[in-house]
Amino acid sequence: MANTFSQSYFHLVFAVKHREALIGRQWKNELEKYITGIIQNHKHKLLAINTMPDHIHIFIGYNLNHLIPNLVEEIKTSSNLWIKHNGFSKFKFDWQKGYGAFTNSHSQIGKAMKYIMNQEMHHKKKSFKEEYLEMLQKNEIQYSDEYVFEFFDDILSFD
Repeated sequence: MANTFSQSYFHLVFAVKHREALIGRQWKNELEKYITGIIQNHKHKLLAINTMPDHIHIFIGYNLNHLIPNLVEEIKTSSNLWIKHNGFSKFKFDWQKGYGAFTNSHSQIGKAMKYIMNQEMHHKKKSFKEEYLEMLQKNEIQYSDEYVFEFFDDILSFD
């Protein structure tokens, strides 16, 4: 009897909504651990995660039985509640609407993981807006500026 085989990798990106409620260095690792639990509970394989003050990158081996929109919604909703419950932000914390979901081939895993794990160094040279628009362009995704994230151009790193 034949089996079905699949292999899919997704690079997810989404941003913080409120300017005042940026992700702090002192709790970013806890947030990443919390989000890792959500991902693993849905049988996705976390390959890399890295949080910057105004956005997050997540790279997963994708479980085809769970829809990407549902995963992103659960990550955002659950982490919002978790951040509020733990009092990490003195301001109202929310993620912006929308997200980027970019596929990678197996041969790109190492490069994608390195890219995500080097975000802090990367953002010393390039803003999140520049990075995100470049990702859309490299993946040949048509977009309208009015439907892209609200960007905070002066945030390059935690420093």
